[in-house]
Amino acid sequence: MKIIDAIQSQSKPFYSLEFFPPKERKQWESFFATVDRLKALNPLFASVTYGAGGSTQDNTLEITSRMKHDAGIEPMAHLTCVGASKEKINGFINKLREADVHNVLALRGDCPADETFSWRDQQFKYASDLVELVSNEHPDFGVSVAGYPAAHPESQTFADDLHYTRVKIDAGSDFVVTQLFFDVREYFDFVSRLRSNGINKPVIPGILPIQSLGSIRRILTLCGANIPGQLYLSLEEANAKGGDEAVKEAGLKFAVNQIRQLVDGGAPGIHLYTLNKAEMCLELADRANL
Repeated sequence: MKIIDAIQSQSKPFYSLEFFPPKERKQWESFFATVDRLKALNPLFASVTYGAGGSTQDNTLEITSRMKHDAGIEPMAHLTCVGASKEKINGFINKLREADVHNVLALRGDCPADETFSWRDQQFKYASDLVELVSNEHPDFGVSVAGYPAAHPESQTFADDLHYTRVKIDAGSDFVVTQLFFDVREYFDFVSRLRSNGINKPVIPGILPIQSLGSIRRILTLCGANIPGQLYLSLEEANAKGGDEAVKEAGLKFAVNQIRQLVDGGAPGIHLYTLNKAEMCLELADRANL
């Protein structure tokens, strides 16, 4: 099943989830226990991240297969193209097909730290190249792409970001899943820019429940997202008064408000960045009460 078909058949807002493969095999039992707990949200689909190393790619393959056949959740495998050959990508897609996994999130991937790496030597330079490959050579697969409400860190202007987003969509993608953000206006402005340029694909907002002040600092450094000054100050105040638990509560209240504003404003669903943690996501969904 292509996920876009499920999205288009929905009559009310839905949840989707993102997981990452545990680093060690001994963590898998608790990981799948988390997946089972989050089935209570009736997720429309769940994405599974994909690393540059072979073992992580194999883990993505096995996890997506088990997610579908054991947990009954429609999986979407992250697929990166940086440093990969067409043969390697096709091989991984064929393995996904054998596992009855038919949806991918097409990403370029991060540039390796290797000083000898050169984009000029790459067979696939952009996520749009990957979208085109999947769409043309694997038409039985659904393809989604990432969107950046605050613009991709490498885009110099919103116009540049819009151009590259359009190229990815025109290459054959079905829908967009956004990077995390903390200002709902960024999402609505992003969607408005797409719509005003004739791009009408569904755009699913990505929401991250804040776990601690330290974790949000690390995540902001990694992804380049913006955080409203008032929110950050409230998190610092909460941390000073009650540590991580107080920060979680403040972050939870903020995320509930985000979700309600997004859904009221027409977002088709909410993509939760779970960080492989069930409790916060379940509490968030209970309070948001979609």
